[in-house]
Amino acid sequence: MRTHLRTVALAVALTTTLVTGATAVPAAATPAPAGASCTHTAASSPQPQPGLDTEALAQALRELPDRDTTAALVRVGGRETWHGSAGVRSLRTGRGPLENARFRAGSTTKVVTSALVLQLAAERKLDLDGTVQRYLPGLLPATFEPITVRQLLTFTSGLQPGASLGAEDAEGYENRFRTLTPRAVVAASAAKGPYLGPGEGPGKKQRYANIDYTVLGLLIEKVTGDTYAHQARNRIFRPAGMTRTSFPAGPDPRIHGLHHRGYQRLTNGSVVDATEWNMSDRWAAGDMISTTADLEKFLVALFRGELVPQPLLDAEMFTVPDVEGARLSAGLQRQDLGGGRILWGKTGARPGYNTLFAADRNLCRTLVYSVNAVDAKAEAMNPVAERLVEAVFAPGRR
Repeated sequence: MRTHLRTVALAVALTTTLVTGATAVPAAATPAPAGASCTHTAASSPQPQPGLDTEALAQALRELPDRDTTAALVRVGGRETWHGSAGVRSLRTGRGPLENARFRAGSTTKVVTSALVLQLAAERKLDLDGTVQRYLPGLLPATFEPITVRQLLTFTSGLQPGASLGAEDAEGYENRFRTLTPRAVVAASAAKGPYLGPGEGPGKKQRYANIDYTVLGLLIEKVTGDTYAHQARNRIFRPAGMTRTSFPAGPDPRIHGLHHRGYQRLTNGSVVDATEWNMSDRWAAGDMISTTADLEKFLVALFRGELVPQPLLDAEMFTVPDVEGARLSAGLQRQDLGGGRILWGKTGARPGYNTLFAADRNLCRTLVYSVNAVDAKAEAMNPVAERLVEAVFAPGRR
C-alpha cells in the first residue's frame, strides 16, 4: 500500500542530490510526567520495552538535507519524550527547519474521517451496518451490491479507484492547479463498476484506496447537513487542542502559516517545488494540513478514548475485519512487532511531504514525524523514515 504503514515504515524513494544545510537540532530525552498516558502492563506488552535510543534518533537526522530528504520533524512521546528537527525549510534560502512547521498530512486524514463517522454512529445518526445506497441514494448504480458504512471504513467496499489527475511525478504535477471534486472522483469509480470475480464482493477483500474515504466524506456531509471540514474542526480538532490543523479552502493550493517547502522529483530527473498543489480531490481521504505537535495530540486523545467512545474504539479502530490478509481496521493499520508488541498507526504521503503517527495501544511510546521527501509517493523506503521508525520501535535491530 502506497500511503499507509507498511512494515512500520513509510514507503518513500528519492534520487536527486540536494544541497547541504542545517544540522539536526534534537531536544534531550526526558521521562514522561507523572500521570502520563502510558499504562504498560505485562499482559498488554509481555516483553519490556527498551529505553529510548536518543543517539540513534539524532543519527537518523544527521546530514540533512541529502539526496533523499530536504527536512524532517520528529516527536517521540510516552514514557520518554524527544523532539528533533533537521534540514532546511527551503532549498532556495538554505534556512534551517521550523519545529512547528505546517505540512500536508496526507492519508492520516483518514483517521480523522473514521473518528467522525464513529462519533456519528455513537450518536445514532448513522448505522455502521447501514448502506451507501440508503444514505446516499443514486450515488451508485443499481448494479452495485449493498455496501455498508463499516465496509467503507475497513477498505472492504469493493469500489474501484476513482478519477485522478495523474501521477505526482508526471502529469499530476502539470495538473496540480486543476480542480477534481469529490463527486467527480466517485462518479468515475461508479462508472467502472465494482471489482468483479470470485471473492470480490463487498466485505470479501481488503484493498487500501482513497475512494472509500471520499464516499465517507460525502456521507458525513449528508448525515450532518454540514461541511466535512467544519465537522472535523468542531468534533476533532477543537476537542483535541489541534489549533494549527486545518483543511484548504476548496481548491486553494497554498499551505497557510509557517511551513517547509515540499519538493517532487519528476520522471525526467528534475526536482521541482511542489508546495503549492490543489488537493481538493483528496479531501476526506488526504487533504489535511497539520503539525507534528497537533498530530501527537490527536493520537493521544484518540487512543485514550476522548474522541471516540471506548467500546466503538476497541471494536472498530483496534480490530481488523475478518478478511484474509487484512491488516487495516477503521482507519488504522496494525503491525505486529513480535514479543507481544502491537503497533497501531497511519502514514500519509503528498508531493513533498511524508507523515506518520504510530503508537502501541497503551501509549507507552508514540512517534510522529513529517519527512520532506523528494519522491514521497515512491515505493522504496525513505532512509530517514526507516531510521526513525527503527530507532523508536525496533532499537538495535541493525
